[in-house]
Amino acid sequence: MNKKDIFKQIGKNIQSARREKGYTQETFSELMNVSWSYIAKIESGILNLSIGKIKDIADYLQIDINKLLEIKD
Repeated sequence: MNKKDIFKQIGKNIQSARREKGYTQETFSELMNVSWSYIAKIESGILNLSIGKIKDIADYLQIDINKLLEIKD
């Protein structure tokens, strides 16, 4: 699995966790005080997020960071 695939998987994990909480991209972006397009880029795997930013997202979603970092082959 290459880095691009890993970014996409983490993005899908974030999207899934966001949806489980009932947030739209717009409401989640408001909660995090970022643009909705930033959330869209994260979820599509375009952005290379730092571990710190992934931890922030996990905190906003009130889930364990490991759920966001889970990579499925």
